[in-house]
Parts: sequence; C-alpha cells; structure tokens
Amino acid sequence: MRSLGLYLHIPFCRSKCLYCDFCSFPHRDGETVEAYIGALCRDLAQKAKDCEAHEVDTVYFGGGTPTYLSSDQLLRILDTVVRCYRLSPTAEITLECNPATASASDFAALRRGGFNRISIGLQSTHENELRALGRLHSFADFLATVEQVRKAGFANISADLMIGIPEQTEESFLQSIERLCALAPEHISAYGLSIEEGTPFDRMRERLAFPDEDTAASMYTAGVSALKAQGYAQYEISNFARAGYESRHNLKYWNCEEYLGFGPAAYSDFCGTRFGNSRDLDAYIEGKDICVETEVPTPVERMNEYVMLRMRLCEGVSAKAFATRFNADFEELFGKKLAAYEPDGFVRRTRDGWAFTAKGFSVSNAILSEVLDFS
Repeated sequence: MRSLGLYLHIPFCRSKCLYCDFCSFPHRDGETVEAYIGALCRDLAQKAKDCEAHEVDTVYFGGGTPTYLSSDQLLRILDTVVRCYRLSPTAEITLECNPATASASDFAALRRGGFNRISIGLQSTHENELRALGRLHSFADFLATVEQVRKAGFANISADLMIGIPEQTEESFLQSIERLCALAPEHISAYGLSIEEGTPFDRMRERLAFPDEDTAASMYTAGVSALKAQGYAQYEISNFARAGYESRHNLKYWNCEEYLGFGPAAYSDFCGTRFGNSRDLDAYIEGKDICVETEVPTPVERMNEYVMLRMRLCEGVSAKAFATRFNADFEELFGKKLAAYEPDGFVRRTRDGWAFTAKGFSVSNAILSEVLDFS
C-alpha cells in the first residue's frame, strides 16, 4: 500500500494581504462558497477511483483562509475524504487558519470531526508589523485563538512567523519568537518575506522600510539559535519542531512522495506525473478541466528535484538512499560539486552524504543552481 497526501485548497479570505500572491479571492458570497464546496467534493470523489492502491496519511486544508468556511462546511469536505479514500487511522489532518476567523465552538466541532493539527498564521507579535503586512488580526486575537484551539483538544499547533517585514528589526523578530515560544506550540515556521511581482508590496517597495538582505540574514541566523534554545529543532530551512511534531504533510513534498492537490492553483505529483491547475475559480466550480500543466519528468529531472528538495532538510541527502531510489552514484553526480563549498562552511559531510550548514541555507539557491544538472 502506497502512502498519499491530499492538499485541499480553500481559496477564500476576508481580505488579501499586501504581500500575498497566493490564489485567493476575498469577500466571495455564500452562494459561491457553497458552489465551490460542491465542486471540490465532486473532484475528490472522481479522483478517488485512481487511488485504490493508496492509503491517505496526510490531509492538508490550505488557502486562502480555510476558516472562511464554517466548521460544518469544512467537515462536509473532510467527510468526503473519509468516505471516498482509504484514510489511515493515524492520518495527520491539518487546517490552516488566521486568528479571529473561527470561534471556540468551531474548533471544538472540528476536533470532534477528525482534524488533529491547526496551523495559525501569526507572522508577527507586533501591531505595527502586522499593520504593515495588511493583516487584519492583532496579537491579542492570536492569543485568544491559541486558547480556543487548546481548549478544543488540539495537541498539535503550528504557527507562522515572517522575516523581512517592513519596520521589523532583529530585536523585534527575536521578541516575537520569545512571545510565541511562551505559548508552547508544537511547530513553528519562520519564512522570509518574498516580494512577488504584481502585489501591492511590489508597487510599494520603494516607500516601505524593508530590512536589507544582510539584516534579514542576520535575523534568520539569530532566529535559528533562539528557537533551538527554546527546544525547537530545525528540520528544514524554514521549519522547526519539538520532537515528533514535524509536518508530515510538508515532508511529503521535501521527500518527493506522492500527493494530490484539489482546487484552483493546486499541484499534484501522482503515479509518476506532475500536473497543476489554473487559477480559474469559475471554471472549477462549473466542473471544467482546469489542468494546464502536465509533465512526466525524466530520470535526470527526478534526480535533480530530489536533491534540490532533500537539501532543504537539515539531514540533507543520503548517498545510500539516493542509490536505492535512482540506481545512481550520488557522490559522482553531485557530491563532488558540493565538496567545493565545504571549505567555506556552506555544506557539511554527513554520515552518508551531504547537507547544508546554517550558513549554507542562506545561499542555498545559488549553490544548488551550480550543483544541479539542468542540461
């Protein structure tokens, strides 16, 4: 039985943040939301027949803001998964939410209905930084949400922080870490802000006080140390967890395992084929095929992808695992190139391969562009 992850895109939100380039649609009416739920459930049911040889062990509701939907609506979607797929009794079932977008009774109903992991978009504990991002919530809203989630019985909470926010300093970032760790979430993500073309931040970049690259890099390094001191082990470039609470769903991506994505802009890697949907919400609701990208990667492309994604993990690439998977010599293909970056402390040898150091993570994209074979 092969394992499978499901990603369910909920593309609605109360308002679009100034940095957001995700596929999301603010302020959609109840009729549109209901029509989308119907389309999503039909899509889930139709694709289930292709998954009879798989057991679903992770389900991830992402967005947008999934808690734009009511608990009843979310549970209706999850019920479709339960009815149509072979769901592992120990499946990780994650729901993303923003503070102040669901009630205590909602969280209680969601926990009873099978959700067992909540990922909360905090970004910062400072009001000026939240306003600069265009976030609608306050830190007090986040505190209330964490309390509600805990009372509902969730024992696996993740929270997101952001590095590189306008007006942010290293001191304010470390203070956000300290305040968040005091609440003892099981998992913390700390992402660098990326300014995407066409977003309000892209148009405003000359007028906003963004930390420069060196300051952001220093924040990241200091944040890694601070989280380690608080008992959060780094397992991926931007992700930290207490032992046993690593995101099982996201590890599927980094380990190049199979997953199916549902909804506009969702991507899949299933049975040797990668495919992706357009952002056309109306076409999806109407039941039209919105798949716009389909690719069967070559063995060389698969090897490059595997190395690129595994090097995001602190454990890096195992030469033995690489040989088992591809029947190829990792050291000959990639290790010799990585060795050139060892003297400067960007990579390190592991027991059976190579991994980035904390210093190397900050320039990992540049190094991998030289190491990987794109011919």
